[in-house]
Amino acid sequence: MALISAMYPVAEQVGASRIVKGVAIPHPCGDPSLPAELDAQLRREIVSTALKALEAKVDTTTVFTPKVGANA
Repeated sequence: MALISAMYPVAEQVGASRIVKGVAIPHPCGDPSLPAELDAQLRREIVSTALKALEAKVDTTTVFTPKVGANA
């Protein structure tokens, strides 16, 4: 399982093994304030990062950060 969350410290505290940093609490998988094309690019990168997290072998809690947007 990979958890996409803007509150990644909380996800760490509850023991999630794969955490993907989200954008914001009301919109973890995008940013509606961005132009549509940039928002779509951000959403694709977050989902791509989550898929990579699922493929990764982890032994402890691991935080994955998308390479675009506010988290870059």
